[in-house]
Amino acid sequence: MPGIDWNAFLSPVLLSVKVSLVASALVFVLGIVAAWGLSRRTFRGKTLLETALMLPLMLPPTVIGFILLVLLGKKSWFGRWIEEWFAAPLIFTWWAAVIAAVVVAFPLVYQTMKVGFASVDRSLEDAARSAGAGEWQVLRYITLPLAWRSLATAYILGFARALGEFGATLMIAGNIPGKTQTVPTAIYMAVESGRMTLAWWWTGSIIVISFMMMLIVNKKK
Repeated sequence: MPGIDWNAFLSPVLLSVKVSLVASALVFVLGIVAAWGLSRRTFRGKTLLETALMLPLMLPPTVIGFILLVLLGKKSWFGRWIEEWFAAPLIFTWWAAVIAAVVVAFPLVYQTMKVGFASVDRSLEDAARSAGAGEWQVLRYITLPLAWRSLATAYILGFARALGEFGATLMIAGNIPGKTQTVPTAIYMAVESGRMTLAWWWTGSIIVISFMMMLIVNKKK
């Protein structure tokens, strides 16, 4: 198409896919640990902990971004430690976009996995334990295979949520073309600068990717 800078178009798309792949993998592992652990245990303060884990689902993305900016910035001990260890700040890098995506996607992934683990027949797990299986073996050979549909759905939803993240990403990763500019932030800047054709192409790309992911989710169901 005339008037389209394909290098400028592809850069945010490829970065968004990379961020979403890394973030969805990380949140998938974190979701399994949290959902399996909390669905199999009862303890004082469990409701409070689960409420805290689900809180990012209710907070505006800009609030999440501000909190992450404070926690990961140069003025925090963690931000200073990261900068000293890696000789570079974490803020305004694509890894910052990954962290923002993980935080906003986690509640959705966690809740989906929790429902999946709750649907597994506990008697099968107990039978495996009585046969001498350890907790890791029970999880690997009984729980995960029986809950695989929910786990696959959780991963896809996490990927899609990470792909569409905007507010928190803009706060801690910025909008640096070729470095931290994802499709949502690129669309925003394109509209601001009047590049409507490019904005439509980016919008179309994220709609297509999201549609394909949701189609897979519906087929899994």
